Amino acid sequence: MTLKVGIVGTGFVGKLRAEAIFQDDRSHLVALSGRDPVKTAELANQHQAQVIPSWQELVTRPELDLVIICSINRDHGAMTEAALKANKHVVVEYPLALEPAQAARLIDLAEKKNLLLHVEHLELLGGLHNAIKENLPSIGNIFAARYRTINPQRPAPAKWTYSQAEFGFPLSGALSRLHRLADLFGLVDSVSCRQRYWGEGEYYQACLCTAQLFFVSGVIAEVTYGKGEVFWQEERDFEICGDRGVLSFIGEQGALIRGEETTEIKLGSRRGLFALDTKLVLDHLTTNQPLYTSAKASYYTLKVAEAAHQSALTGKTIIVSNNCQ
Repeated sequence: MTLKVGIVGTGFVGKLRAEAIFQDDRSHLVALSGRDPVKTAELANQHQAQVIPSWQELVTRPELDLVIICSINRDHGAMTEAALKANKHVVVEYPLALEPAQAARLIDLAEKKNLLLHVEHLELLGGLHNAIKENLPSIGNIFAARYRTINPQRPAPAKWTYSQAEFGFPLSGALSRLHRLADLFGLVDSVSCRQRYWGEGEYYQACLCTAQLFFVSGVIAEVTYGKGEVFWQEERDFEICGDRGVLSFIGEQGALIRGEETTEIKLGSRRGLFALDTKLVLDHLTTNQPLYTSAKASYYTLKVAEAAHQSALTGKTIIVSNNCQ
């Protein structure tokens, strides 16, 4: 069986998805739709695909089996809904939607139609996450974690990733930060969060968001996400504390620390993860192999992100509803 595929979005991720689909004999890239006509035409010519003027037309093309959505965060929900209603399997980059209620409706729709709805979470496939899971037993009972990613950009680009409307609340748009923590530590009891933006107009110059997550297991985690012109040093740090040691990951370097004893932890590559995710989707659709994550798990993390958003707006600690994952 050859799956006929259409891709919405022809930016960096769309290019990687197109290459992965083009190179796999189980799939055929039929159509592309993107916001930039020049880039879309170039990518279509490269992979012998048809250019479709609008995403609305692409998702309803009768010959397509699978639609891959790599567009701006704001439009994920509407695009996914239209594709599911047109009876297409859907792969969508996180977040599934900016509002948890919409995400829940989409999951229900996919289940009723017996269609695949896969939300990409590459952070679970990468070398960092694998190294963390492999070494967690070495540090005993975990009680705290700190996760910090800062991306200086000067000048900040006038693009959708710097738009509150199009990117969404920082920890919703950058959902992988919270999803990694939820995958490691389980259900969240409550969230306290603060955020700040710099600049006015359609696109901001910088943002900073810090949240404390109080897990049902007792773990307390702090996650910080920042980007833009006010930052001067890139940071990608993750530290997990247990009663028998600490796991420390700074950039591409990892270590298990016990007092004065430090043991290096080697991290696998972050390259090729979109191709791997695409392969796993095709494995699932052609031979029913299980996927590494579920849309329901992503939806749960989106609820945690929305709790953080409400905390940032109100200044209050918000309880997370755990009655449905």
